[in-house]
Amino acid sequence: MIKPTHYDDEGYPIQWLRSAIPSNTLACLYGLAQDCQERRILGEATDIMLHSYDETNRRVRPEKIAKMIRKEGGTALIALVGVQSNQYPRAMDIALKFRKLGFQVCIGGFHVSGCISMLPELPQELVEAQQQGISLFAGEAEEGRLDEVLEDGFYGTLKPLYNFMNDLPQMQNQPDPILPQKHIMRTAGSHSSFDLGRGCPYQCSFCTIINVQGRKSRSRSADDVERIIRRNLEQGINRFFITDDNFARNKDWELLFDRLIELREGEGLDIKFIIQVDTLCHRIPRFIEKACRAGVNRVFIGLENINPDNLIAAKKRQNRITEYREMLQEWREHGATTYAGYILGFPGDTRETILRDIEIIKKELPLDLLEFFYLTPLPGSEDHQKLHANKTWMDPDLNKYDLNHRVSHHGKMSDQEWESVYMEAWKTYYSPEHITTVLKRAAAHKRGRPGNKLFLMMWFYLMVTMEGVHPLEGGYFRVKSRRERRRGLPLESPWVFYPRYWVETAYKQLRLLTETWRFYRVYQAVRRDPDKRSYMDLALSPVVEGEEEELRLFNDTAGGTAAVSKQKKAAALRDRIAAAQTV
Repeated sequence: MIKPTHYDDEGYPIQWLRSAIPSNTLACLYGLAQDCQERRILGEATDIMLHSYDETNRRVRPEKIAKMIRKEGGTALIALVGVQSNQYPRAMDIALKFRKLGFQVCIGGFHVSGCISMLPELPQELVEAQQQGISLFAGEAEEGRLDEVLEDGFYGTLKPLYNFMNDLPQMQNQPDPILPQKHIMRTAGSHSSFDLGRGCPYQCSFCTIINVQGRKSRSRSADDVERIIRRNLEQGINRFFITDDNFARNKDWELLFDRLIELREGEGLDIKFIIQVDTLCHRIPRFIEKACRAGVNRVFIGLENINPDNLIAAKKRQNRITEYREMLQEWREHGATTYAGYILGFPGDTRETILRDIEIIKKELPLDLLEFFYLTPLPGSEDHQKLHANKTWMDPDLNKYDLNHRVSHHGKMSDQEWESVYMEAWKTYYSPEHITTVLKRAAAHKRGRPGNKLFLMMWFYLMVTMEGVHPLEGGYFRVKSRRERRRGLPLESPWVFYPRYWVETAYKQLRLLTETWRFYRVYQAVRRDPDKRSYMDLALSPVVEGEEEELRLFNDTAGGTAAVSKQKKAAALRDRIAAAQTV
């Protein structure tokens, strides 16, 4: 099982000595394959040997793998798992090498599933894969689907396509998502990852998850999560990223949190979590309180934008800017680090409105980290489906569909302007002045963890500006191999490749040390300030009635003004109903 990476702009695989987080898809498939192994689905006389590779932190050498397989005297199925659209070109390059070596290959993941879910026919790149004898897998592999693929692979009868998109499995009592410790040790920390639920009820037009995993909530059980935690603790792993796209819409969120609270408070287990939620999670009674008691110390919030007109255009009507301050302040009060995704390139965006909105966020919202994305028509999304149907230009290079590259045109901004403001956004939010402000806000709270905030902010900023990759694709110490370059690009001379690589590496390490020292001094000054607990600014000020008259968040866009008016009308209606009920 291989989880491929994707190529940088020079055509080299993005790999690190230590990558950011392990792959949840690889964990799910490893757990399912381990279950097949234990049940001996190929018969008592046949052993299933599992080998897994996360290419973000480990080189994949087809010739070396082939030699190992032949030495062991068996046959093999090469499964490229969790392949996203931006990883598809790399996945194909690996697949073709294995096909040339005589092995069966199957590719699965969001690109295959998304295309099959939303397009009337297979796109050309998937047709070409099948023409090369590569099998495709769409959907999820629980409930025995992986058994079928392994059996077909064993007998040499792989189907061109395994399509389970219309038959999504239940998640309870399925094999645990688990990775061997060797994978965790190749990542930046002691984090592992797993999913507790799939499916989201919302209709965001840029989202692929709703069309691949469905809109109905499916969840693992409390017993499942406890077993997953204990198995990881046996490996020394106690920090986790729960990869559910929106944990607040998991129908069993409270049962799951209650079990985690029992493990933490009843047994004293030191376990911590990162989760992803929507902007209305604070409206669910006890959700934030129980999340933090369960060990959630970082939360990713699908903010996406602060302009209601943009949110409506993207069918993200559930995001209400009038709720943002209250929601963020509640997470802050419970000691959680908040970071949010923010999309640039909605139809109404211009360079001026984007930079204006970022300044509003910096001053009026108590948000810790912000990560920016291009509005990208990902295969599997409604946006992609519409552009494809209308034959509107989209960049044909799937490697760019990583949310960190522009792949379409914008109605108001030129291509150059859109690309320029994307980098401006990162530099504006992560300016020295704002990093200092976030550290002061953290130091003002007894559970604010300013040191952790500094580490994360530097990680986000330096990955984009120094390495040219999105923070979630980042890692420690970039690794490059001269002979592993994208198909179609020339092999560079060692006299060119190695000197440039060494100089780049030396420069990056020097800059890392310089930036670390510079901001460490700022951190030390903030931490030693005797009045740090009394720090206050507009973002930290309590939410009060009438603030909508003063804040730019509500007054600088027509949609913001309309949202406030709608909120006032709703509040007035609730008051009249309440008054009538008391009569």
